[in-house]
Amino acid sequence: MSTVAPFPGPVKDPGAANQAVPPQQTAEAPKPASPRPRDPRLDFYRGIAMFIILVAHIPGNRWANWIPARFGFSDATEIFVFCSGMASAIAFGGTFDRQSWWLGTARVVFRCWQVFWAHIGLFFFLAMSMAALDLYGGFEKSYVNSLNLGHFFKDPMTQIVGIFTLTYVPNYFDILPMYLGVLVLLPLMMALHKAGMWAVVTASCLIWLTANPYILGLGPNGISFPAEPWSDREWFFNPLGWQLLFFTGFAFMKGWLPKPPVSRLLVALALAFVILSAPFGSHKVFTWVNAASPELAQLIEPGREAIREWREKTDFGLLRYGHFLALAYLGWVAAGTGGKRLVAAGQTVGARTWALFLRLVTKVGQQSLAVFVFSMALARFIGFALDQTERAVLTTAAANLAGFALIIGCAYGVAWFKSQPWRARK
Repeated sequence: MSTVAPFPGPVKDPGAANQAVPPQQTAEAPKPASPRPRDPRLDFYRGIAMFIILVAHIPGNRWANWIPARFGFSDATEIFVFCSGMASAIAFGGTFDRQSWWLGTARVVFRCWQVFWAHIGLFFFLAMSMAALDLYGGFEKSYVNSLNLGHFFKDPMTQIVGIFTLTYVPNYFDILPMYLGVLVLLPLMMALHKAGMWAVVTASCLIWLTANPYILGLGPNGISFPAEPWSDREWFFNPLGWQLLFFTGFAFMKGWLPKPPVSRLLVALALAFVILSAPFGSHKVFTWVNAASPELAQLIEPGREAIREWREKTDFGLLRYGHFLALAYLGWVAAGTGGKRLVAAGQTVGARTWALFLRLVTKVGQQSLAVFVFSMALARFIGFALDQTERAVLTTAAANLAGFALIIGCAYGVAWFKSQPWRARK
């Protein structure tokens, strides 16, 4: 039985047969690699962080007494930074891998450009808004001073230069500069990864140590960035410290670090750490312990003082890192593979209600930068509205729920504009 030659027609060049491509490979062009799907847990937890951040930034908000920051070392900032690292692995990591280091760096630079102007726009919008309230509102409270912007209006020429060079970073406007500082390190880490994962780990740890020399017994003062020219105050979020958490999330999403095993022992250890550390990391919980057992509180208090540097927020103390990783592990286990337990929860809560909740929170998480900037401005206006009331329980609840509705609307609006519906074909 004769066989049919895979290459039709005579071969003139005897060596060409070794270079020919079978018809089934030439008939179709190679398909481009499909983009990596987003992990639903990423957007869900980042969305939760956006709601917490809004609550935390409303001045005089009763609900802020019950956010995660009141019960442990870490808070919503850690969720935001960790999830941003994971999202960056999806958004930028593929460009570094598929294209080149230079194009990946170009994408990071473009993102830095966007974040920088978001920071500048947020500052000037709120500075103008607080000035307008002081000029035309006739209120006893100075809203300009409530954001510590008095120096800006007294010496605007100097402070405008400081705003654009990030040498003047008021406390309320500090998280986006930190995010910028972390993003700038991303091309460096991608270059180091060519030498192996441990090169990245070593570099990240060494950078963290420059902000946290206490771990080596070298004193509490590490490298920091000046936040204002008239004092020695530093950036409230030091990117040299916080990059450790960002690149942890990045490494998990890139697959550089393996998934942790689902283990009852690890769950028990994580729960124990979160619960037992609460009196040391939370003044609220310490007060509860003191009320229940003053003797126990006296034993705990020296420990709270001894670990002050280890739970420090500005430079991202090591206890904050450990506390967040414990919470993240519990959240990861609770969500299940691919978030299946998040979906299954609708069977007990109510399928339609829970599905709507998941959809809204996830949408907010997908548009986190826009929602964050919007919520920071919105929080000041909600605080202003509450100033005109007695801040009753129902009034505060209505204000917070209205804020939630508005950031959800912002997320859907941004998603609509990003979809560019005016370019859709009929």
